[in-house]
Amino acid sequence: GGAEHKVPVVISKMFKDQAADQTGKLFVGDAMLQINGINVEHCSHEEVVHLLRTAGEEVTITVRFLREVPSFLKLPLGSPVPPADQSSRVSSPLFDSGLHLNGNSSNTAPSSPSSPSANEPKYEKRWLDAVSLPLLMARVSRYKAGTDKLRSNSFEVCALDGESINILQFCTAAESTDWLQAISSNISDLTLENMKMINRYCSPDDQIVHMGWVCGNPHADDAGPSSTFKFLALRGPWLYIFRSPPVSATDWGQAETLYILYEVLFKVHKLWMAEDCWIQAKFYLGLQQDEELQDGEPFCFSILVGHGQSHTFSVEMTSDLAVWEKSFQRAVFMEVQRVGSKTYMCSSQGKVLCLTIDFGSGFTCSESSSKKILWRYKFSQLKGSSDDGKTRVKLLFKNAENKQIEMKELEFSNLTAVLHCIHSFIASKVASVDPVFVNSQSISGKYMI
Repeated sequence: GGAEHKVPVVISKMFKDQAADQTGKLFVGDAMLQINGINVEHCSHEEVVHLLRTAGEEVTITVRFLREVPSFLKLPLGSPVPPADQSSRVSSPLFDSGLHLNGNSSNTAPSSPSSPSANEPKYEKRWLDAVSLPLLMARVSRYKAGTDKLRSNSFEVCALDGESINILQFCTAAESTDWLQAISSNISDLTLENMKMINRYCSPDDQIVHMGWVCGNPHADDAGPSSTFKFLALRGPWLYIFRSPPVSATDWGQAETLYILYEVLFKVHKLWMAEDCWIQAKFYLGLQQDEELQDGEPFCFSILVGHGQSHTFSVEMTSDLAVWEKSFQRAVFMEVQRVGSKTYMCSSQGKVLCLTIDFGSGFTCSESSSKKILWRYKFSQLKGSSDDGKTRVKLLFKNAENKQIEMKELEFSNLTAVLHCIHSFIASKVASVDPVFVNSQSISGKYMI
C-alpha cells in the first residue's frame, strides 16, 4: 500500500516469533495509521518503511483493521474500493456482533502474474463477505441436524431467525475447537449485554440470572429426531423453556414450559474437566474417536421436575456446563431468599395438615383448619428421609432434648416438588453461612449497569 496506491500501508505478512507476532495485537490486514505518534495514513510505502527502520528499539504502532485488504478477491488497482469499516475494532473476521465468512466470487479476477508487463493490469486483495451472521442469541452445535451424531472437525452456526445457518468445516479438530470456543465466547458476551439491558428495566424480583441455548433430549430412545434445541432462561422465580429466544416482552409469556425454581433439581450427568481440557486432551494426545459416537455425554445435565419427570439437555462446552450449574445455584438461592417460606398441603393418619418449609425456622407442621402447630424442627435436626416414590415420605428428626430420633410420616399430592423444595431450602441455608458464596450472589454488578 501507500499514498501512491491511494490506500494506507497494510501488514501483508507476519513472521512467526518475531517482535510483531509476539505482541499478539497485530494481524495481516491491519492498516498503519501512526508510527510513534506520527500520522502515516497519507505517506508513501517508502516513507513508512523508512520511519519503521529509524524508529528505534521500541516502536508504537497505531493500526486499524481493513476488511477490504487481506482476502481472496483480487481487483485491478484503481477500481472503486469500498470505504474502510470504521466500526471494526479487532483484526479478525469475528466481530462483536456478527460472524463474517469470506470466500472467492465467481467473477474474481485472475491472479497477478509474477512479472507483469507495463500494459497488464495489477491487482490488489480485499475482503469479500460471502456470508454474514448476526451472533446475538445465535447458537452453535456440533451435532448433525436431527440426530445425536457429532460432526467431524466442523459445527454449525445458526442465527436468531433460525433460518440463517452455516456449517463451518476445518482441517483439524484443534482448529474446529478453537473457533467453537471463540464464537461461543462472543455469543455469551452478547447475551450478557442483552441481559444487562433487560435487567435495567426490571424489578429486583424479576432479574435474569442466565439464559442460552441447549440441546434437548440428546439421547432419546424414540423414533423421532433425537436432538432438538431449546432456549433456557433463569428469570425471577421461574425456569423458562422456549423453542426460540424471547425477543420482546410478549415472548416471555410464550414459553413452552416453565417451572418454579425451588421445586426443580439440577443434576450434572458426569464429572467435567475445566477449561475444556477433556476435549483438548483427546486432540493433543492423538486419541482418535469415531465421529458417529455420542461423545456429548460429559456435557449433559438434567432438570428434575415434579411427578418424577425430567428434562435432559446437553451443551457444547464444559465451561457452559459450569456456568449453567453455578447460575442455577445462584437463581435458586436468590428465590429462596426472596420467598422466605413455602407451605404445602399434606395428610397424616386421615388428618389434613400443612407443612411449612421456612428459611429461618426450618420445618413446621400444623393443622389445616385450626392452624395449631403440631411439631417443629430446625433444618439441622433432619437426619434422614425415605419415600415410596409416589406420595409418602418419612422424615427422621433428632429431638433436641432427649436426642431420640422421631419419625414423621406425611403424604403429598406432588411429593417430588416437596422433596426438591426441601433440598433447595437446606442447600440455600448451608450456602448462606459461606461468605464467599453469599458475596458472589449479588447480580447488581455483573448483570446490571
